[in-house]
Amino acid sequence: MNPQTQRLQAQGAAGAIEVRRDDPPQAPVGVAFIAHPHPLFGGTLDNKVVQTIARAFVQGGWSAVRFNFRGVGASAGVHDEGRGEAEDMRALVDAIAPEGPIALAGFSFGAFVASHVVQALWSTRDVRKVVLVGTAASRFQVATLPPESHDRALIVHGEEDDTVPLQSVMDWARPQTLPVTVVPGGGHFFHGQLPLLKSLVARHLRS
Repeated sequence: MNPQTQRLQAQGAAGAIEVRRDDPPQAPVGVAFIAHPHPLFGGTLDNKVVQTIARAFVQGGWSAVRFNFRGVGASAGVHDEGRGEAEDMRALVDAIAPEGPIALAGFSFGAFVASHVVQALWSTRDVRKVVLVGTAASRFQVATLPPESHDRALIVHGEEDDTVPLQSVMDWARPQTLPVTVVPGGGHFFHGQLPLLKSLVARHLRS
């Protein structure tokens, strides 16, 4: 993202996890972990939506941690359909932010993975913010978010997403009475609308 981006490595169940960390100029509010889209379809920690979410967190005073899922870039292992990926995300939280406030975020497949990590860590960690963008509800079994997390959660979806139809996200959110922020005319990758996405995340972090 910038020359100050730290290149790190952590250990997961399948071996090394490639990590990038960006810190705000001041002491951070906490550490945000941002998961990338589907590894078998070109998803990496350098994805533009993932970087946009990370920039919003840094701007909001958070340290932002992006990482490659197993089998991507310099991360060891092979794709595990979300199970191992969620395990690795939890291992990363334990390694980088064993205590203190955290935020959990993800885009597309990464939002699916992050939802399960939210569910797993909610009762034991101080999860201050949740950001799920382009949540892949039509393709995977996205976890139900704890009711207490709803005030801290931002769910963003493009109105014209042709990869993950908006209807599938509404069907996931409806039984939870979980609000969804819809970007008019937005596609899955928010082409031309990344500044708006960043603004939505920044506004959520200030709330």
